[in-house]
Amino acid sequence: MIELKRIEDEQDLSTAFAIREKVFVQEQQVPREAEYDAHEPEASHYLATYGGVPCGAARWRVTDKGIKLERFAVLPEYRNKNVGAKVLQAVLADVQQAHAGSKIYLHAQLPAVNFYKRHGFATEGDMFTECAIQHYKMIYIG
Repeated sequence: MIELKRIEDEQDLSTAFAIREKVFVQEQQVPREAEYDAHEPEASHYLATYGGVPCGAARWRVTDKGIKLERFAVLPEYRNKNVGAKVLQAVLADVQQAHAGSKIYLHAQLPAVNFYKRHGFATEGDMFTECAIQHYKMIYIG
């Protein structure tokens, strides 16, 4: 019922961007110029579907601090249906296969911290604000 694929074409990328637009720009009021950045071309992007309907997106990229997981978004009507967990598990599997032994980290919004803790992440450092949203840096510990 939940399927995830690594994006290989412009149509799927546009669909993922539309999901991010709804979640981050419209729902969370993140400025559009902050949501889309210079890292889009180099990042590996993903699209999740639920019963064939596009409903989730994510990306990861290589940084000088390790592999950064970013832009995890699930449309409101598909939350609490295990979509986010399936996306995270698939992205982690891809990253670990492509970059075995690399440090994996993300910036988790405060309401998502416990979700990431359940999936093997631990907070590191103090809370910080990004785009007027409270976050914690989280490191994957397995």
